[in-house]
Amino acid sequence: VQLQASGGGLVQAGGSLRLSCAASGRAFSSYAMAWFRQAPGKERELVAGISTGSTTYHADSVKGRFTISRDNAKNTMYLQMNNLKPEDTAVYYCAARPSTSYYSISYSPGGYQYWGQGTLVTVSS
Repeated sequence: VQLQASGGGLVQAGGSLRLSCAASGRAFSSYAMAWFRQAPGKERELVAGISTGSTTYHADSVKGRFTISRDNAKNTMYLQMNNLKPEDTAVYYCAARPSTSYYSISYSPGGYQYWGQGTLVTVSS
C-alpha cells in the first residue's frame, strides 16, 4: 500500500486543521492505521491510532483535541486537530500495517510497515 499525507500548514494557536492520508492499493480496510509526529530534535511519537474495527487510541497530549477516523469506502484516514498548540508543531506521518485483529493498535513506529511522506504542521503562538 502507498500512503499520501496532506492537509498540513501554518495555523495560529487555537486553530484547527484536518490531515488526510489517502491509501492506494487494495484491502485498505484490513490495515490498522496511525498518525505519528516528529518535532525537530525529538523522537517520532504516536499521536493516534485506529484499528481495522475502528477502535481508536489518542495520546494523552492530544486527547480531547484531536480525533482520528477512517473512511474505508474512500481508502482514507483523517486526523481532525482542534485547539492547536505551539507544541503540536511537527511533521506528521501516516502509517499502516496489515492486521487480522479487529481491535489491535500498535504503539511503536516499528510496528508499521508502510509510511507516508509526512506533512508539516506549524502552530504559531
